[in-house]
Amino acid sequence: MLIVHLPSLRPDGMALFPFILVRKPNPGPTLINHERIHLRQQAELGILPFYIWYGLEYLIRRFQYQDHYNAYRNISFEREAFANEQNLAYLIHRPFWRFLRYMR
Repeated sequence: MLIVHLPSLRPDGMALFPFILVRKPNPGPTLINHERIHLRQQAELGILPFYIWYGLEYLIRRFQYQDHYNAYRNISFEREAFANEQNLAYLIHRPFWRFLRYMR
C-alpha cells in the first residue's frame, strides 16, 4: 500500500490498487482503513473486474435510488467499507469475498 497525497482529489480518499490517493496530507486511520478494505476487495476480484462490478452496481443503485449519494453508499463494496472502517483489525479476520454479504 502506497499513500499518495493529491490536493486536487475531490473525495477524501480513493483506492487504486496498489495506491491510496488522499486529498489531505495527514489522513486519519479510519479513512486509511476504509481504503485498505477497497484494496483487499480489488486484490480478491482482480482490478478490472472490481471496477466493472463497481460501475455496474453503481448504475443499478443509481436507477434504484435516483440520486448519486444514495447510489454510492449502497454499492456492496462501499457498504462493507463504511460498516467496518472504524474496526482497524477488520482486515486481519475478514473472510474472503466478504463484500458479498453486503449485497441486497
